[in-house]
Amino acid sequence: MTALSVNLNKIAVLRNSRGGRDPDVVAAGGACLDAGAHGLTVHPRPDARHIRSDDVLALGALCAARGVEFNVEGNPFAPPRTGYPGLMALCEAVRPAQVTLVPDGDGQLTSDHGFDFPRDGEALRPLIAAFKALGCRVSVFVDVGDPAIGQAAAVGADRVELYTGPYAEAYAAGTPAAALAAAADTARRAQAAGLQVNAGHDLSQANLAAFLAAVPDVREVSIGHALIGEALYAGLDSTVRAYRRIVDRASTA
Repeated sequence: MTALSVNLNKIAVLRNSRGGRDPDVVAAGGACLDAGAHGLTVHPRPDARHIRSDDVLALGALCAARGVEFNVEGNPFAPPRTGYPGLMALCEAVRPAQVTLVPDGDGQLTSDHGFDFPRDGEALRPLIAAFKALGCRVSVFVDVGDPAIGQAAAVGADRVELYTGPYAEAYAAGTPAAALAAAADTARRAQAAGLQVNAGHDLSQANLAAFLAAVPDVREVSIGHALIGEALYAGLDSTVRAYRRIVDRASTA
């Protein structure tokens, strides 16, 4: 079964643009869960451009109360600073079901590449062990086609999240076949190494079904930007329900 985790970052962007509490990310998270989302995702960044540390605590409490998965994303190498205690400290506080490690820098607009395992693997190893000691499943962000993907298992990761931005671009251009084949091959190589597979970035109602049909045994998709954008027109409840229909059909195909 493929789980749908809704990323709430863009709700926080809108709130932060005016200050105050509205729109309320916890209320939005509750609405997504009411509509059938299997869990919630946040990516707190050190600059607090969207999700803040207090949001992580509040959403962690919501997910715990609802008995659903909470997925916290972030760069494990980013040091603490004012307003951001660091990814490890946040995970110690909320004990999310999953932590997704992403190698994004402070000035990066969005996550757009996976880890370089020959360079980063040994530095990741003790951090992954520490997250797992908190009871978190650990997923690491990877590029489709990465020849070193098996090293994610060697340094202790449980899952990989395939970066699907290039697939979304190819789909929009009307040429998705090669990107789908590459994603399917990468997923199979990861699974052969003992890893489970997640996916995320620029997935949408338009391109999600084709991706899930082509890529075997995707355990979770984390979707935020497209889903929140679509919800501006159709409403949050209707949009989350539409995504659930897509993942449910893929899971029973």
